[in-house]
Amino acid sequence: MADNEFDVQEKEIRQYISVKVGEEKFGIDIGYVDNIVRMQKITRVPKAQVYFKGIINLRGDIVPVMSTRIKMGLDDDVYTSQTRIIILKLEEKGEIGLIVDEVCEVVTLVVDEIDKPNIDASSTGEELFINGIGKNGDELISLLEIGAIVGEKENN
Repeated sequence: MADNEFDVQEKEIRQYISVKVGEEKFGIDIGYVDNIVRMQKITRVPKAQVYFKGIINLRGDIVPVMSTRIKMGLDDDVYTSQTRIIILKLEEKGEIGLIVDEVCEVVTLVVDEIDKPNIDASSTGEELFINGIGKNGDELISLLEIGAIVGEKENN
């Protein structure tokens, strides 16, 4: 047996749905994604947080929908034919929809090649929502920290 046979290790990989929010590309861990649906009528809920757009009826289930843009401190959503609602399945919160400008592709990243963001804890803005940076060819994809995005805290 050759010595180098044991040098080949299985690299841990993760798949992400690549989406556009504003001008940037973000990755959402595919393990959270339950469904991707076209934009539809959202029923507003009075006195909800500004980023909470309302609820939709998805095959008989009521799903809360939030604006990823507003939560990240960007301009309000502009709905186009590319706009999608990504339905996330979260253990503690059930289903929640995230509005994104466009769904691009599924990307596979090697866990060892994902860089942790170099951000200090007092940072504000969208950096709080990023838990890593992945490289897909020549492109950098900011990986979303889903817990921070769907959390209750206001981003002020």
